[in-house]
Amino acid sequence: QVQLVESGGGLVQPGGSLRLSCAASRSIFSFNTMGWHRQAPGKQRELVARVWSGGSRNYADSVKGRFTISRDNIKNTVYLQMNDLKPEDTAVYYCYGLSANAETWGQGTQVTVSS
Repeated sequence: QVQLVESGGGLVQPGGSLRLSCAASRSIFSFNTMGWHRQAPGKQRELVARVWSGGSRNYADSVKGRFTISRDNIKNTVYLQMNDLKPEDTAVYYCYGLSANAETWGQGTQVTVSS
């Protein structure tokens, strides 16, 4: 069972930047898709960004142009670069990986955007 561990969350002012990391315990080649979801208090968990094994990416409209997802197969790590952060980006961010027959989630990392 591959495990995913997120890091890089924290407190940042509006307009600031953070980079989240998702480290896998073994090779991520088996994941067809990896990405990030987020969940704010009282809200549904929502898709933020995802990247396919071939490098294709897509983003939620709310983060398009501000966030960038990348995948490093050598380091077995997925990143989420978050720029121009807004208070509405405040949430717990979860990393996930999807293979043909399994769905794996990390424990989450808190991102708080506040002045």
